[in-house]
Amino acid sequence: MVGLPALPDLGGAFDRVLATAQNGLEVLRLGGLETGTEPAPFSIVETEKMFRLRRYFPDTRTDGPQVVMVPPMMVSANVYDVTEQNGAVSILHRNGITPWVIDFGSPDSEEGGMERNLADHVMAVSRAIDLIIEATGRDIHLAGYSQGGMFAYQTAAYRRSSGIASVITFGSPVDVLAALPLGLPAGLVVPGAELLADKVFNRLWVPGWMARAGFQLVDPVKTARSRIDFLRKLHDRDALLPREDQRRFIEAEGWVAWSGPAVAELLRQFVVHNRMMSGGFVINGDLVSLTEITCPVLAFVGDADDIGQPLAVRGILRAAPGADVYESRVPVGHFGLVVGSTAGAHTWPTTSDWVSWQEGTGERPPLVEEMPETQDPHGTGVSMSSRITHGLGSVADAGAGVSRELLGIATSLQRTSRAVAQESVRTVPRLLRLGQIQSGTRISLGKLMSENSKRAADKELFLFENRVLTHAQVNARIDNVVAGLIECGVRPGSHVGVMMDTRPSALVVVAALSRLGAVAVLLSSDGDGDIPEMLRLGECLTVVTDPNHLDVAAKHSDRVLVLGGGSGESRDIDSADGASIIDMERIDPDAVTIPSWYRRDPGLAGDLAFILFTRSGGNLAPWPVTNHRFAMSAFGAASAAGLTDRDTVYCLPPLHHASGLLTTLGATVVGRSRIALSERIDPETFAMEVHRYGVTVVSYTWTMLREIVRTPDFRVNQYNPIRLFMGSGMPAGLWSEVLESYPRARVLEFFATADGSAILSNVSGDRVGSMGQALPETNPVEVAAFDVVRNRLIIDGSGYVRKAGVGEVGLLMAKARHRVDTSSTVLRDVFIARDRWEVSGHLFRRDAADDLWFFGSVETVIRTSTGPVYVPPIEFALSQVRGVDQVAVYGVGEPDQQVAVAAVTTRSIAGKSESLTVSALRIGLGGLPAEERPHLIWVVDEIPVSDSYRPQASRLARRGVPKPGARVWYRDPAGRYRRYTRNVAAEANWSGFDASEQASS
Repeated sequence: MVGLPALPDLGGAFDRVLATAQNGLEVLRLGGLETGTEPAPFSIVETEKMFRLRRYFPDTRTDGPQVVMVPPMMVSANVYDVTEQNGAVSILHRNGITPWVIDFGSPDSEEGGMERNLADHVMAVSRAIDLIIEATGRDIHLAGYSQGGMFAYQTAAYRRSSGIASVITFGSPVDVLAALPLGLPAGLVVPGAELLADKVFNRLWVPGWMARAGFQLVDPVKTARSRIDFLRKLHDRDALLPREDQRRFIEAEGWVAWSGPAVAELLRQFVVHNRMMSGGFVINGDLVSLTEITCPVLAFVGDADDIGQPLAVRGILRAAPGADVYESRVPVGHFGLVVGSTAGAHTWPTTSDWVSWQEGTGERPPLVEEMPETQDPHGTGVSMSSRITHGLGSVADAGAGVSRELLGIATSLQRTSRAVAQESVRTVPRLLRLGQIQSGTRISLGKLMSENSKRAADKELFLFENRVLTHAQVNARIDNVVAGLIECGVRPGSHVGVMMDTRPSALVVVAALSRLGAVAVLLSSDGDGDIPEMLRLGECLTVVTDPNHLDVAAKHSDRVLVLGGGSGESRDIDSADGASIIDMERIDPDAVTIPSWYRRDPGLAGDLAFILFTRSGGNLAPWPVTNHRFAMSAFGAASAAGLTDRDTVYCLPPLHHASGLLTTLGATVVGRSRIALSERIDPETFAMEVHRYGVTVVSYTWTMLREIVRTPDFRVNQYNPIRLFMGSGMPAGLWSEVLESYPRARVLEFFATADGSAILSNVSGDRVGSMGQALPETNPVEVAAFDVVRNRLIIDGSGYVRKAGVGEVGLLMAKARHRVDTSSTVLRDVFIARDRWEVSGHLFRRDAADDLWFFGSVETVIRTSTGPVYVPPIEFALSQVRGVDQVAVYGVGEPDQQVAVAAVTTRSIAGKSESLTVSALRIGLGGLPAEERPHLIWVVDEIPVSDSYRPQASRLARRGVPKPGARVWYRDPAGRYRRYTRNVAAEANWSGFDASEQASS
């Protein structure tokens, strides 16, 4: 008998349709299926404008460990209580821990919520911590998910870990640019983030639905798949209920709005500037760095997390070197770190065990390990196997894969080519503007600062003593000082001395004088004896000073204006010693009548802007700087250093030095960078402020970095943000040690002639001691053949000056392109007919790579009976000798009969000076011809330095030829060094100089 086909189960199909309809109707009506679960009990223990503080399970005792949990801005505080059994608060409570949750609410329904910024959230967390400590008498464990973990890090740094037993984070990125969501390249994301921060989110806000959509778009394939899976199982209520609370949270209930200012600040500080890593972010007006976190840290890392990617999360190890940092790896994506079955089985039990371990009541959890130091710099930390295993979408996979491939190609290019590509966008416009400046162009320091204030009014400009001043605040202060100067009788063209420490008030005074059209005469207080001569040469009858230099200024000037150092009401500044002293802090700028002649920023390129001072033949000489010369240095240095508003420049040189005024202040204003100022230069302050300010560029002069680099116990985080040291005069030995101490940084050494006609820089930074080449768009330079003995240019057979050959020492000359902008000697018809060249007075040698090497000025050449001896090559060689600390080379005696003396100090280790051997001297000076080595090498206790840290050889030269002794060596006829004894001194005749007389004295 043939069997009949089985009939379909119509009753079962009907039941499925009916169940689907019933469940679908419930979803449409209620937003989801009714699960019957209840949220964990909590009470609101404090309500403030920014937050409500929840204490869960309020009926239980609170004498155990306390955990404070912080949600992200865009996620509801209920994220820690999504599921009844696996929720964070329930698991922590079952383990004897009191859970507290900070509820920021939804900004769009809170009073003033849409004006909230990041600092408001951090201050709210800090305030909640204080309330809990006050109520319980215990330090707390601070936990945060995603951006809530970033808040936790920032709060711990802001409080310097006070009251915090440990920090626990879940998928919270620190090195944001190391691994952006979807593997997007930073070079693509950063400009877009900056544009959104400055042009979009300062006007708009992000509603909750948009935050939800953005989260889901991170993996659109997975989102679509989960929704289809939900619809396919809609008939099976029992299969859906275990995950229904989690689904409803993700699909609808878990999202809140973002305020525009908070989003803008997030993008600006922690994406564009990546200041979680570099430091120097601003909280409530204070500068903060994660290096100030000292409590233990546990970071949960999602193996498949494409938002808080492992590489970005692990940045905390480098950002917080003072903390013990641990991690726990979880095989989930971003949301699964805190919600779901894996979180219930791994994240929250491990968190409980961590708290017990930190409280001393348990062992280290088995799933917690020390965070590894070695990281893959080219990946994100999310492996392909993790993506496949945990179901992340193929679109995300493709995006990440392509991005990493592109990044791999980019990093394979040569460093110089990459640098050119990165810098061209911002460098070319600067150089074009510099090239277009004519004598009648309006350009000045004051005008540049006015332009910056219009473009970036609310961005930080000055960082000093943990205080922050924005462009707008500084600009308003400049205008107020201008009003005060007008009230004190200062007019355009007036020469006004400035004698102040490198503080914000000093920079404001210089900018105010520029805005007024007056001339700032920068005075050094290093040595009272020079000040009257500076005032005479600078033609200034008025001096602006700070309280620290008031006595010195009043001693030498009849009219002194005092600015800075605090409010005029709290200090007593009166006229003394016949001088007229005016406290400018007591002048009300609003009460000053601005005269009709005042024109804001009137300076033209050809106008005199500043007067610095230099020494020529031991005598002070004025160094006039026009607005054009200032612009050449400022634009050129900013381009060479690649400065942008993402840089923070640590300004160490005094303003009266060219490195302080031109290279640092000028270049940072052009680059719109932040300027960090310091009251002192010592290793401890340097290490602290580099991280607190987020310093990326350090400016210096001469031996300024010596104590910082060579102090035996000096320690700085190896992951510090410094990328560049820029300045002038650094000895070669110190230069090499700086590169060794900061292997990720380079040294950018500038050289400028006294009149600013030639500006050189070793832009590549890969040749220690080289001055490089002329900066683009500054005056071209040439090395002319020069007879040092006869002190004259060498003429070739055609009657023109011969250009010096490769390796030949000659005279540096700068092509004169602006007729009205020079104070030096200008020669015509030099190399060809009708050319014009400015004579620098400095000697250089050009090498085969076209780089220039400094051989001193014509006046510093030591003229011995056997020929010229150049100072810089000796200092270059000796500074690299093992055990040598400082070097100063000088000549003693009459011209053509001089003795070349090299004074050196030796380094001290544990209070004991290192020994200096003849072998070390022979090897160190071996590259110089015997006749160009010093006659005597003298180990001295100290080499005096100026306030710009330049070794002052003139003070040693006044002491004459050193006396014979165990710390002096002389050069024998073969060029070797031997001990300088009384017998040698009695018999020697150093190039005609009678040493026996010195030996017997």
